[in-house]
Amino acid sequence: MAKYEMLVMLNNESADETKEATLAKLEGIITSRGGAVVSTDKWGTKKLAYPINFKKEAYYVLLTFEGNGDICNELVRVCGIDAEITRQTIMKIA
Repeated sequence: MAKYEMLVMLNNESADETKEATLAKLEGIITSRGGAVVSTDKWGTKKLAYPINFKKEAYYVLLTFEGNGDICNELVRVCGIDAEITRQTIMKIA
C-alpha cells in the first residue's frame, strides 16, 4: 500500500460537530476500502490566498493515510459532492 497526504479545506462557518462529522466520513471511506489512517492533523482556520465562493477563510486538515488508488478516486468523488468541503488535494508520499 502506498502512503498519501490529503489536504482538505472545510467550510469555516460550519459548526465544530459538522466538521468532525465530515472528517469521520472521510476516515470511514479510507478504512472501509482497506486503507489505514496514519494521522489527522487539524491546522485550524487559515486565511485563503484568494476568495473561494466569496469566503476568505477555511478550516484546514491534513489527513495522512495508506491505501491504493481506488481510495483516492472515491475520496475525490465524495469531496466533489460534499458542500462542506471547499477544496481538497491528494499527494502520494515517496
